[in-house]
Amino acid sequence: MQYLDNVFFLILLIAGFGLFGKSLLKIYRNIRLGREINRSDRKAERWETMARVAMGQSRMTARPVAGVLHLFVYVGFVIINIELVEIIVDGIFGTHRFLSTIFGHTFYNFFTATLEVLALLVIVGVVLFFIRRNFYGVKRLTMKELFGWPKNDANWILIIEFALMVAFFTMNSSDFILQQRGVLEAHGSFPISEMTLVPFLEIFSFDNGFLVFVERGAWWFHFIGILFFMNYLYYSKHLHIILAFPSTWYANLDLYGKFNNLESVTKEIKLMMDPNADPYAAPAEGAEEAPSKFGAEDIFDLNQVQLLNAYSCTECGRCTSVCPANITGKKLSPRAILMKTRDRLEEVGRNIDKNGKFEDDGKKLLNDYITKEELWACTTCNACTQACPILLDPLSIIFEMRRFLVMEQSAAPQELNLMMTNVENNAAPWQYNQADRLNWAKD
Repeated sequence: MQYLDNVFFLILLIAGFGLFGKSLLKIYRNIRLGREINRSDRKAERWETMARVAMGQSRMTARPVAGVLHLFVYVGFVIINIELVEIIVDGIFGTHRFLSTIFGHTFYNFFTATLEVLALLVIVGVVLFFIRRNFYGVKRLTMKELFGWPKNDANWILIIEFALMVAFFTMNSSDFILQQRGVLEAHGSFPISEMTLVPFLEIFSFDNGFLVFVERGAWWFHFIGILFFMNYLYYSKHLHIILAFPSTWYANLDLYGKFNNLESVTKEIKLMMDPNADPYAAPAEGAEEAPSKFGAEDIFDLNQVQLLNAYSCTECGRCTSVCPANITGKKLSPRAILMKTRDRLEEVGRNIDKNGKFEDDGKKLLNDYITKEELWACTTCNACTQACPILLDPLSIIFEMRRFLVMEQSAAPQELNLMMTNVENNAAPWQYNQADRLNWAKD
């Protein structure tokens, strides 16, 4: 019977990690639909940024209450799942608390006690987050882009994390009582369980058989719950648990407000300004070819980091809460820009899954998902990129889609067209003769 449990455990383990790996490969494939971009420079700075922002949660401290609660949940949940290593070994080989043989009695007691404290902090964090999200009325958590699935997704994650921690304490409590009764060999220290669930279980004087059933049930629930949580991530905003690391590594390290110029356009301008240049000369070897399209109309026109950003968005709304356009009632929400980009990317992915390759579905990111009104509401102030806790850049997507509207469709707003015409004719945004440009300095 023991061997059947081990075999069943191994089947679940392989299936769970197999499905998770398949989901990651699908995400990787979808991200690669975008244009390639070289972000391999400044490696030391990138490693430091990833360690500080993704691992160290440094940007969460801008909002201390949410930052501390998030630290409880993130650090606690991640460290607690180190125990997954022990669960895997115990499940495959039928051992009991395998890490105790590696760590030794003293350190293992410290390890398990630490896990219990962290698990309690996770419970405190998820309960307060649930109340805050559903009853406290934080504006950025009640905006219309979160109606429906996004709100339910956030709640389900909190419920799952709460259930996993309760199972963790139930497992430890019943295990502790069985150790006290000599049924199991004594390993570990469980201070929180001893103060909470252990007294409750002892009130009813459950027999050893029932406690073994409870301990094994909680153990299996915890293991299967972790596999479920891991595979649920693909459908959830909580992909940032994983993707925050590559997103921060590939983040734009240039100064905010520095926009990329198209090399092909810059080259044309230089040719026009250089009287000695030969416009008919063959391009230099290795020179960048002119793009087939200026800007971005669909996800294929965005670069791979922008698509990675779309998958990594935590939907926390910090970007939208500081956006001056959104604050003043405009339709633009930087969070929604990333969410809509991800929705379109997922739709394209399903198209490829169904047809083997992308078949034109008559839709585009522009207009079908993101409207011109949203794009032109942006002031390009970079408040959104500054506020993002994992260095995502929704402004870059807005900028590329604006570039498409201007350079491919000549669809800029009238005010902008007037300004560009004045720059072309008068070398200034205002409509007056070039000879009068310095009149302001005469006095």
